[in-house]
Formats: sequence, C-alpha cells, structure tokens
Amino acid sequence: MEVGFADVEAAHRRIALHARRTPALTSATVDALTGARVHFKCENLQRMGAFKFRGAYNAMAQLGAGERRRGVLAFSSGNHAQAIALAGRLLDVPATIVMPSDAPRVKVEATRGYGAELVFYRRNENREEIASRIAAERGLTLIPPFDHPHVIAGQGTAAKELIEDAGPLDLLLVPCGGGGLLSGCAIAAKHLSPGCRVVGVEPAAGDDATRSFRSKQLQTIPVPETIADGARTTSLGALTFPLVLRYVDDMLTVTDEALLDSMFWLWQRMKLVVEPTGMLAACALLGRKVEAHGMRVGVILSGGNVDLAWAAARLAATPR
Repeated sequence: MEVGFADVEAAHRRIALHARRTPALTSATVDALTGARVHFKCENLQRMGAFKFRGAYNAMAQLGAGERRRGVLAFSSGNHAQAIALAGRLLDVPATIVMPSDAPRVKVEATRGYGAELVFYRRNENREEIASRIAAERGLTLIPPFDHPHVIAGQGTAAKELIEDAGPLDLLLVPCGGGGLLSGCAIAAKHLSPGCRVVGVEPAAGDDATRSFRSKQLQTIPVPETIADGARTTSLGALTFPLVLRYVDDMLTVTDEALLDSMFWLWQRMKLVVEPTGMLAACALLGRKVEAHGMRVGVILSGGNVDLAWAAARLAATPR
C-alpha cells in the first residue's frame, strides 16, 4: 500500500485531539556550534515519551468494531509497546505486547501501567513469529512497530508540525530503526519543504538501513548490540524500504560512544532528557557528521524514555 502526504494529513486530523503538538525548540549554543539555525522537534515530550504515540493512535483509531472488541497485539522493545498500550486505554481496546525480557525497566513498567498484557521473549527468539502465533490463536489484530501504512502516516505528522512551526527547512535529520518515522517524516518534508534534504541516522552497530540505502537491496543483519534499544532492528520493512529509497537523500551512522557524549551534552545544555535512540539525529549534527553551516535544520528528538539508573551509571563511568 502506497503512503502519501494525504495520509499524513488525515492522520494529523485523526490524532489532533489526543497527541501533543510538541515544541520545536532552538538553542543559541547549538546554532553557534554548528553554524546553522537548528530546530529540535521534541518528541521526548510527547505522550508516553516518544513519537510512537502518533502512529499507534492513528492505526488503532481506524480499527473496526470487531477488531476493537477482540483487541490488538504488538511487538516492541519499549516505545511502540507503550504507545499501543496508551492508545488502547484511550480507545478502550485491549492490548497485548510481546517484549524482550531485557527491555529497559522504565519502558516495561510504563507499558504495564497503561494496562497492557505483557508476553516476554528472549533476544535469540523471533519476536515476529511469536507475535504472529499469539495473534492467530487469540484473533488479535497485529500492529507492527513500523511496517504499517497507518503507523507510517502517523509518524509523519511529527515533521509536518515541525515544518509548519519552524518554516521551510534545508535539512531534516531523523532517527532510523525500522524506517517508519524516517519514511513518514520524509514524505511530509518533501511535500511541505520540497528543497529539504532528508537524512536518516542509525547506530553504527545496526547499519542495516544504511547498507540497504547504499546497495538499493534490502539488507538484513543480526539483532545489533547498541545502547539505542529502539533501533535494534534487523532490517527495514517491505513498506518502509521503498519509501526510504524514494524520499530519503542519505543515511548516516553514529557510534554508541558518540551517542552517550551527545546525549549528556544535550541534557546539560538544553535541559532535555532524551534517550539514546532519540539522540541519533542530534548526534549526527553535533558530531558534525553532516554539513549544516548556513542552513535551516530540523532535528527529530524521537523519545525520552531513558532508564535513569542506567544513565547515571554510564555517566559516572564516562570520562569527562
């Protein structure tokens, strides 16, 4: 199924009363450091702490009466899990979430707190197979974390709002895991700001999207070991891969070490709590992985659900 800007517009109308219109913040310090005019779209301040609420609510709001009554199932390391659970509570739809047993505790507790049933799996197990089996057994509607047209359209509303609030952009940097946020935002950016260059950023240890983008062939990797737990994907999706090829201009990677440094720097300078996955795009900018001098730049900060105990331990262990 093709996803276009009309779908993003429809999603925005659908979620308008429920999703926060998160701020597009600026920083004189960041502008001086980069030589650019930078606007950060703060999805770390979204409901449940991440952009994922947009796509989850948009998808679940379009379910039929029977599907709502039976319930939905999702597989996620955390943010999509929380988004589905919260949207389910708001729409009175039962939610079952398949999560890795080592998912960040803050995300597990929040997902359970929103009322979802949790089913855990080990990292060496196939979560898609587990989810598909349970969904078939129980008659649940499966809503994947990124490879779903309504999810993609919902995620694109973040870039729509950013460009409406900040004005036309020369460059948009977007975190990339499975490509739902990246492809949705790229669709919105190319429509609202046609001259905007869209760049996706993923962890160096999980560079499947970058490999796929460069080779023009869908690449699959083992589950990557990275602190960016929301980007521990093994490949782009059947829907997101062609959308990335069509709308995205480039892909970059950043290391876990650079992620930590930039994450703590942003916490200190802008007082914004952002999780490692949420920092991917900002890390590329702050680490000068992309040329931005003289440009109007948009950066998606995709989430803020960080385990503070983990972060404190890493901060204490990081030479500064």
